Amino acid sequence: MIRTALLASSMLFIAACGEVTTEPVAEAPAAVETVEVSADMRAVLDSVAGQNWGWEIVRDLTTDIGPRLAGSPAEARAREWTVAKFEELGLENVRIEEFTIPGWERGAETAMLREPFEQPLYITALGGSVATPDEGITGEIAYFPTFDDLENAPEDMDLSGKIAFISGRMEKAPDGAGYGPANRKRRSGATEAGKRGAAAVIIRSVGTDSHRFPHTGQMRYADDVAPIPIGALSAPDADQLERLLDRGETLELDLVMTPRAPGEWTSGNVIGEIVGSTRPEEIVVIGGHLDSWDQGTGAIDDGAGIGIAAGAAKAILDTGLRPERTIRVVAFGAEEVGLLGGFAYAEQHADELANHVLASESDFGGEPFYEVQMGVTEGEDVIAEMARILDVPMSDRATNGGPDIGPMFAKGVPAMRLQQDGTDYFDYHHTPDDTLDKLDPEKIRRNVEGFAVMSWLAANAETDFRSDESFNQ
Repeated sequence: MIRTALLASSMLFIAACGEVTTEPVAEAPAAVETVEVSADMRAVLDSVAGQNWGWEIVRDLTTDIGPRLAGSPAEARAREWTVAKFEELGLENVRIEEFTIPGWERGAETAMLREPFEQPLYITALGGSVATPDEGITGEIAYFPTFDDLENAPEDMDLSGKIAFISGRMEKAPDGAGYGPANRKRRSGATEAGKRGAAAVIIRSVGTDSHRFPHTGQMRYADDVAPIPIGALSAPDADQLERLLDRGETLELDLVMTPRAPGEWTSGNVIGEIVGSTRPEEIVVIGGHLDSWDQGTGAIDDGAGIGIAAGAAKAILDTGLRPERTIRVVAFGAEEVGLLGGFAYAEQHADELANHVLASESDFGGEPFYEVQMGVTEGEDVIAEMARILDVPMSDRATNGGPDIGPMFAKGVPAMRLQQDGTDYFDYHHTPDDTLDKLDPEKIRRNVEGFAVMSWLAANAETDFRSDESFNQ
């Protein structure tokens, strides 16, 4: 069954993700106007400048649909909305490719400090968490300043009846380098605390803000450890607990979280194409992910990516020109719950991955990009030409092209990425504060410009960006 294979593969893929290095961000240049380019490339650039479909798409998606939890009725409405939008843009072969996922939905969630005095805390269940009993759990807090402190604690430590609290702050970085290390507690905190007998886990939110909005996100359980509930506290509430713990206080917490797992749900990837004129069987993939968490409206994560990729395709269509290769726009489903749309795409298109010449995803908000990263073995000169036209530097750092591109990249599909400035991205990521007002129309246009340039050059380049030995189907 696709769902089972996807879930297992996604967990392995996520666990393999590591930390990246961080470099300073130069101020993003304005949209290209006077750079020397071919007549066709100039037509594409002028088309981007003459419209802002990218902005209009993310505006309307977040307004018409709002939150789009993976597998939910809202995500299903978003798929139908996207089909209609792709057809309106003029894309061809528009379709939904369905797959199934484990369903999960949020219930009630409250946290109340009982000792040394009563005080409400702001908490949210992490995706995939099991529930507390309906009446909740009351337990003494066992404090671990970082995830490493819990992971390195003796496995025979007795946390029976206690609620483990894992803190640890995430550092801001333009490329989000702090996310991987900070995310370990979200991904594996319940397993490590469960090994030691804890009744539940609360973590400092994986985010960089000081707002009283807790950050949700997917967690996972190890097969050989009994699952326990896990939730994330807002950063100010985590600070509050730390101040009390620093005084030597014993803290007791009431915790109620009642999410449920209703069984298999349907998700899907929405696909639309600009069919190539002379090499239609060769494919350039661009995209973003359509699902979002259920609290904000999924503007930066990742309505922006849908708008950017589809807006770039529309800009090319509006020129009246036809690329040599097919440009395929993919709105991936169920990214937030384990990259399941990316794994489904790689599985369902396994027979044609050898014809995928380049792939890239926009999934880091809507701020301008500041460098071009490569995951190719051939065609560096074409990528360098993209960077020249866009007036941004080439990076010496490799990329897998984005979260949903990763599964196909692992099978040999070449990738690249326009690295956006994500310094403030994790202030809003996976919170109720992920809303349209965090995006700027002109910055979205700049990103559309980048994806239009990338798509057009890749679709018309002689190289396929891959050596004959690189593909591992």
